[in-house]
Amino acid sequence: MVGERRYAPARPFPRYAFLPGRDPHPVRDPEGHSYGETELAADYLPPSAWERNDDYLFGVDLYNHGYLWEAHEAWEGLWHVTKKTGSRPDELQGLFLQGLIQCTAAALKVRMEQPRGLERLGELGLEKLETVGRRSGGTFMGLDVFEFVGAMRRFVGDAPASADARPPLKLETSA
Repeated sequence: MVGERRYAPARPFPRYAFLPGRDPHPVRDPEGHSYGETELAADYLPPSAWERNDDYLFGVDLYNHGYLWEAHEAWEGLWHVTKKTGSRPDELQGLFLQGLIQCTAAALKVRMEQPRGLERLGELGLEKLETVGRRSGGTFMGLDVFEFVGAMRRFVGDAPASADARPPLKLETSA
């Protein structure tokens, strides 16, 4: 487990961390951990309200605790919502979420034993996060973007044998 702290502790984790090709698909397979559950559309909250954004925070928890596919899915709904607003802060938020999604997918590629996917998705995600870091002054939605980018760049460059070596997402909360 990468991170101990929970940012959305009221939300339970799925009963398994999905790995494509190994586990029942969470939504499409009747044995999946989320099969039959109604998927709620993500609510939009501006980046400044990140501490109240339960979907974002739950995605951080999922990532930190090894539910990589699930974290990707949690953030993807938020990413799609940001694309609909079209304002400049939302554009940056969308870029941030897409960068997190790609870095998370890169870590999942380690479990899938796909090193090229790790490198390609890692680089795509890191480029987006570096842009967010430069445009935001370094911290965005509670994350020290440059610290995470540096750690993720080392993770990707080390050709890790385990996704457990990925850097955690540590948010600077006011609580």
